[in-house]
Amino acid sequence: MTPTVLAVIPARGGSKGVPAKNLAEVGGIPLVARAVRAALGAPEVTDVVVTTDDGAIAQAARAAAVDLGAAHRLHCVERPAAIAGDTATSEAAVLHALDTYEAERAKRVDVVLLVQCTSPFVSRDDIDGVARAVVHEGADTAVTVATFHGFVWRDGHAVEEGTYGVNHDKSVRPRRQDRPQDYLETGAAYAMDAAGFRTHRHRFFGHTALVPTDPARVLEIDDPHDLARARALAPLLDPAPLPTRADVDAVVLDFDGTQTDDRVMVDSDGRETVAVHRGDGLGIAALRRAGVPLLILSTEQNPVVAARARKLQVPVLHGIDRKDEALKQWCDEQDIAPERVLYVGNDVNDLGCFALAGWPVAVGSAHDSVRAAARAVTTTPGGYGAIREIAAWLLGPTLTADITAPAVPTK
Repeated sequence: MTPTVLAVIPARGGSKGVPAKNLAEVGGIPLVARAVRAALGAPEVTDVVVTTDDGAIAQAARAAAVDLGAAHRLHCVERPAAIAGDTATSEAAVLHALDTYEAERAKRVDVVLLVQCTSPFVSRDDIDGVARAVVHEGADTAVTVATFHGFVWRDGHAVEEGTYGVNHDKSVRPRRQDRPQDYLETGAAYAMDAAGFRTHRHRFFGHTALVPTDPARVLEIDDPHDLARARALAPLLDPAPLPTRADVDAVVLDFDGTQTDDRVMVDSDGRETVAVHRGDGLGIAALRRAGVPLLILSTEQNPVVAARARKLQVPVLHGIDRKDEALKQWCDEQDIAPERVLYVGNDVNDLGCFALAGWPVAVGSAHDSVRAAARAVTTTPGGYGAIREIAAWLLGPTLTADITAPAVPTK
């Protein structure tokens, strides 16, 4: 059974260092929304809870989830005043959110995460890394860290102690490569076995895995100067923006693993069936009604692919060995520039098309090499509404105007 992984984002309204800190914008996005986006984008995360005592923060969190087409995975929990003050611990907020989620959803959580809004550059990979360490790699707890090579000093205050080195002997200055590797806790993301967390009631117990992250992304916002630095760094560290309708003249879709979850059911007569997502059909219909040229391009020669294409009223090319050559020929026939094509794929046989298309997009469950080559990656896995998410990028999160428009009669 797939484990339930719950990411909890504490985001109280009060803050002395930076007023309304969790609504402060970095890169044009509120801090709480940045955390929500990263958590929803982590493939290991099942659901996300924002625990807050502030209605505006809850509204910003929900808006971020809607923008990603993932509103159903975001839950806002009202944080009681007793655990919302300056002295309240993050652990108390996580425990309350965990209890509330399990009671409301009647679902047991296997792994719980703590994701901090105050780390504006926490990434989906950071969050996925700590989750994977507990879910798959046998750790009880996990924390994001950055490699650290500095000499740490402490002032002993008392005259007899003076100043001294914490992680070194001040009389010896070893070369960096001769020193043991130190790691700095980033404060961005933590993961805990849920049962162990309930027992120990703190974030570190048992075996703690260290999950390295990019030191350049390590920044915690505690005062206005930190916020100013984050805003200056955002243009350098934030990922490229998602495509809009103005960026794209056509959408080309792989089938297996993109419109399905890559599984095939085979009956005793050898007939194959697959599962598709109604949300994807909704998104494709909205794109078609908006006048976006569409194509399904698949390596598999399978009646299932053709049947799904007919259902969606989308042209299909399947049984294709060289998908990139087929894509180029289709673009020439349609008089569409390849650099204006959004191509959606999930596996290594899509990399040729990725090199050709101007907007290569990987679904959230794609192979690592495909995700690395993508210009954008969906938060949703293939077969679970990833195409619906892409349609929301292009047409807006609700797709209301396109969905409710009357169908154009066919001749």
